[in-house]
Amino acid sequence: MSVKKKYPLFKVLFRVIPMQFKITPVHSTISRLMGVVHALTWTASVIATQILFDAIADAATGQIGFTQCVMPLLLLAGITFGQQIMNGVHNFYTFSIVWAKSTGGLKTLLQRKLQRIDPACFEDTAFLDDLNKAKEGIAPLCMFAEILFMIVTFYGVYFVSVGAYLFSLKPILPIAIIIAFIPAMLAQIIRAKVFTKLEEQSAPLRREYEYYQKTLCDREYFKETRILGAFRFFHKLFSDTMALLTRKTWRAERKTALLQLLLNITSFAGMAVSTYLLFTATMEGEITVGAFAAVFSALGMIFSIMQEIITRHLGALNKDIGKVTNFVRMMDMPERTGADGIPDFTKGVIAESISFTYPGRDEPAVRGVSLNISNGETIAIVGENGAGKSTLVRLLTGIYRPSEGKVTVGGLNTAETAPASVYRGISGVFQKYQRYKMTLEENVTISDTEPVSNVETALHEADFSNESVSLGTMLSPEFDGIDLSGGLWQRVAIARGLYRANGFIVLDEPTAAIDPIEETRVYTQFRRLTEGKCAIVVTHRLGSAKLADRVVVMDAGKIVDTGTHDELLARPGKYADMWAAQAKWYERDGNG
Repeated sequence: MSVKKKYPLFKVLFRVIPMQFKITPVHSTISRLMGVVHALTWTASVIATQILFDAIADAATGQIGFTQCVMPLLLLAGITFGQQIMNGVHNFYTFSIVWAKSTGGLKTLLQRKLQRIDPACFEDTAFLDDLNKAKEGIAPLCMFAEILFMIVTFYGVYFVSVGAYLFSLKPILPIAIIIAFIPAMLAQIIRAKVFTKLEEQSAPLRREYEYYQKTLCDREYFKETRILGAFRFFHKLFSDTMALLTRKTWRAERKTALLQLLLNITSFAGMAVSTYLLFTATMEGEITVGAFAAVFSALGMIFSIMQEIITRHLGALNKDIGKVTNFVRMMDMPERTGADGIPDFTKGVIAESISFTYPGRDEPAVRGVSLNISNGETIAIVGENGAGKSTLVRLLTGIYRPSEGKVTVGGLNTAETAPASVYRGISGVFQKYQRYKMTLEENVTISDTEPVSNVETALHEADFSNESVSLGTMLSPEFDGIDLSGGLWQRVAIARGLYRANGFIVLDEPTAAIDPIEETRVYTQFRRLTEGKCAIVVTHRLGSAKLADRVVVMDAGKIVDTGTHDELLARPGKYADMWAAQAKWYERDGNG
């Protein structure tokens, strides 16, 4: 599902520059102006050096007095002092202020983009690899943009201005310098291709070692990996993946080492030719001794800067161009759009012959399903693991759009309506609910934080009871707070779902980790709280399904039976077989 079209270098350039200005327009403009002024001070210092040495030469031959050398000396000193001040201010402003704002802005831009991408993409391994590459491209993109701006506004202005000065002295000088660096530029183009290919191969490996690193270090995995003695197993996987990634990087670096040697040779040859031309021009009287001294001292700076541009800056660009391209590619991915609307849940939720296939898979997870949930009706969707229950719920709530068929939520066609409009008025509690490292109040009110109200009511309805925990208690030991038991966290998740204003609510197996008796109690409470609303209960355990108005039985992505709990038990079928297999779980249920 990920986009794999080609991105030529010039296309990436034209995307990066406007992106940078859009994120930090004022700061970027100020930084660019600083670069121009900074560059002109370097050229001014070359001219001031010529004026000073010509004055000294004239004073040495008695043409002027030594006192007349003071003003050129003060001029050079003033320019040099201003140059150093501007260098410090420009670097600080660019790499401290502009860099920080750009990095934060690009992260925000990526997150907003991900919000608009079809959620089904996150089930695609290729997309996840592309996302990893895009995240890796944020810092290089900031550097990429700054280098481009620096090449144009600082180095570019400097070379144009000092080049004009050199041309006025001897036209062949700037031409010789440019010719000397052509082979090095070609070498960098080849280097770019090598490292772009390396990035394509590295992203899947990087995702693997990042995951293995989490299994070794994260609090979520720490207890199990230590108690079960799995540390060595994951450490070996981590080490092997890192070693493979390192080998690939080393091969790429080795290929480009010869190109670096070529750059150094051409730079040395170019400086030698330029020095010879400068020497002969002075001996033949074409330029003054002061011009010779100024240009000779400037040549070292010119070649140093050129080598810095090609080796350091263009080298860094070429090495990271693949990562930057991946960020641009991610920003170009098609977005999920649609018309705005307001759901009217009196019209219920309707699925008409819907099917859905996950990206990269051949077999549909849901196939040919039709279902009508009326306003005020509670539907239980049951089935064994892998039956397609959770996928169906994602389709009924508009998270996924069907590959075939049609879903209308409160009268809104999910394939034609903006996701935010579809989600308005939908709430839920899910099997893998999140334990946010925030306060209790923030954990409950994430759906509507302005203004906060009825938090205590939601917690009470969820049967959350712990006198030692207040709304302001931080629920995270990592942030000097506390942790809750699994049961209390479950109630926080239920309170979170109840807090959101809704006309359609889903309970998608949030009680899978508790015993069936406790599960029945939670669903009984849920049934009371969903009166008058469209509601779905998803479970693979049947003790709570009898609380629903209607039970939908799924198997292999299809609806194989529908009816009330009693109707389904009264006839042979999947539901009756599952009930017989699970009956022992509910022995105490009849005793209260």
